[in-house]
Amino acid sequence: MKVLNKQRLRTFALSVTGSALLAAVIVACSSKAEDLKTESKNAVVLTGVPVDGVVVQPGVVRDELEVTGTVVANQQVDIASELTRKVVRVNVKEGSKVKQGTLLFQLDDADLQAQLERYRQQEKLAKLNETRLRDLIEKEAIPQQDYDEASTNLNVLQAQIRELEVTISKTRIVAPFDGQIGMINTHPGAIVSVNTILTNIEDNSVVKVEFSVPEKYTNVIQPGSEQTFTIIADQKQYKTKVTARGASLSQDTRTLLVRGITANPDGKLLPGQSARLNLSLNTSAGALTVASQALIPSTNGYSVFVARNHKAEAVPVSIGQRSASTVEITEGLHQGDTVIVSNLLRLGPGAPVQLVSVK
Repeated sequence: MKVLNKQRLRTFALSVTGSALLAAVIVACSSKAEDLKTESKNAVVLTGVPVDGVVVQPGVVRDELEVTGTVVANQQVDIASELTRKVVRVNVKEGSKVKQGTLLFQLDDADLQAQLERYRQQEKLAKLNETRLRDLIEKEAIPQQDYDEASTNLNVLQAQIRELEVTISKTRIVAPFDGQIGMINTHPGAIVSVNTILTNIEDNSVVKVEFSVPEKYTNVIQPGSEQTFTIIADQKQYKTKVTARGASLSQDTRTLLVRGITANPDGKLLPGQSARLNLSLNTSAGALTVASQALIPSTNGYSVFVARNHKAEAVPVSIGQRSASTVEITEGLHQGDTVIVSNLLRLGPGAPVQLVSVK
C-alpha cells in the first residue's frame, strides 16, 4: 500500500509540473504575440518618409549683388625734383607721417644763394640811382630818358630776384599735404635730375573704394547710398558712402565706375587692397522666404512640397528675390505653411511623410 501511494504521489507531482510548464509556454507565446502586434502598430504609425520642415514666417528680404572693388588712397602723389642738383639732406624717414609743409629733402643751393646776394646788392645801387634821378627829373635837370632807364634797370633786377627766389624754393622739397611717406629712393650726396622720383606720399586718413556696377543696376546705386564691404585681411564689415559715379559706361565691360569714401582712422585699410562689396539693390519687408533647396524646378516653373495631414502636397509657387541660401516666395504659400526641405527625391504628391524636425 505504501509503495502504491508513493507511486501515485510521484505521478501527481509530474502531472502538476507538466501543467505549469505548459501554462508558462502559453503565457510566453501570448506575450510574444502581443509584442508583435505592438511593433506592427508602431510600424504603421511611423510609416512615411522622414523629412525636415520649416514653418514659413514673414521677414525682411534684401536683394544684394556681390562685386569686387579696389581700395584707393584719398590723395597720393610722387615726390619728384624739379631741378638737377645734389641732395644735401634727407629730412624724413620711410613710413613716417608728416604734416603739410614739412621739409622732406634739401637740395644744394649754395650757388643760387650767392647769385641772389649779388642781385640784392645791385638792387640797392639801382634804388639809389632811381631815387637820385627822380629828384633831378622833378627839377627838370636831366632828360626823361635817363630816369626811365634807371627805373627800368631797377624793375628788371627785382624781377630777377623774384625768379631766383622761386628757383631756390624748389631746392626745398616739402610735403604737399598731411600723409604718410613711402619708400625713400635717394640719399644725401646723390645727384638727382628733373622728374627723379624721390619718394611718394599718401593720405590714408580716409580711403576711396572704387568698383564697377553692371549696366542693369546703374540706376540703383546712387550717390549718398551706403554699402558694405570686406577685405581679405580680416572679416570685419566696413561701410562706404557712395560719393561719385562715372559719366559713362565702359565700352569694353558695359559697367559703370562708382566711388565711395570710407573713414580709416586706424589705418587698417591700405590702398591696393581688394574689397568684396555686397551692394544693397532692393529691400522687401514682410516677405515669405524658403530655403533654396526646397524649390523643385520644372518646365512649368517652380513648386515646393508642403506637409499637410502627414502627407506631402506639391504647391506651385512664384519666386522673387534670391540670395545665396534663400528665395522669396511671392505667390503660392501662406504664413504658417510647413515647407519640406529634405528627402525631396523620395517624395511625390500625396506621399505620406513623417516630420523629424520642424523649425
